[in-house]
Amino acid sequence: MMCPTSRCFGEPSCWPMRRGTAEALRMAPWSPMPTARIVERGNTTAQGDGDPTQHAELVASAGAWRVLGTDEMNDATLYASTEPCVMCAGAAYWTGIGRVVYGMSNRRLFEFTGDDPEHTSFALPCRDILLNGQRPITVIGPLLEAEAAQAHEGYWR
Repeated sequence: MMCPTSRCFGEPSCWPMRRGTAEALRMAPWSPMPTARIVERGNTTAQGDGDPTQHAELVASAGAWRVLGTDEMNDATLYASTEPCVMCAGAAYWTGIGRVVYGMSNRRLFEFTGDDPEHTSFALPCRDILLNGQRPITVIGPLLEAEAAQAHEGYWR
């Protein structure tokens, strides 16, 4: 099924993004960060448990790699409601994911988190990280950014 909006670049990427955004909204009251990640093909979803090294994208990527193996990961897509951070972009690269699609950019996330030292991150787009690897990874985003931002409204302050 194709997404009817032009922001989806003619791809079916909007439907998993909307599914991830709905999951982020659902989990916001119980999650350390209102985000959701889905790896298509491995069909893995994950939420962080507060461990700063276990972001949802990293957990989802590793879980998909365990299911799919190295050979099939190039056909996998990581759907993230928020742009993957430096660590999670690295996890996508090292597990062999072929495509990353994200909703809300890190720049937009910083508008919500502000300069709170409890919520620090790198101001480095995942696209910049993944373009410097030795194998190509397609990066699409931000996509449906206003929808993805809904889970963050009123959460951080």
